[in-house]
Amino acid sequence: MNIIDKINKFRDDRDWRQFHNEKDLALSITLEAAELLEIFQWKTAEEGIKNIEAIKDELADVLIYSLMLADNLNLNVEELIDAKIAKNNNKYPVEKSKGNKEKYTEY
Repeated sequence: MNIIDKINKFRDDRDWRQFHNEKDLALSITLEAAELLEIFQWKTAEEGIKNIEAIKDELADVLIYSLMLADNLNLNVEELIDAKIAKNNNKYPVEKSKGNKEKYTEY
């Protein structure tokens, strides 16, 4: 069973599909990302990563909701990522961006 099938089985066993529309999934991604950020609030990166179990839980929630949204919209996650990497390759050519933290609009 692949990962989206596991996620959907968990959801369907609880009859939660009715609550997982695209808007609410997008909201949930943001809310869970905020919970991930909260782990680092008022801490250095080094202090934040000491709470790796909480990071794993919150990151999993972000990924689960993201995969569910892609599945709802019949989007292929691998294709989405490949397309975005191709766009980013154009925006951030190695010769201009290597070692540079500036946004592409700043070169």
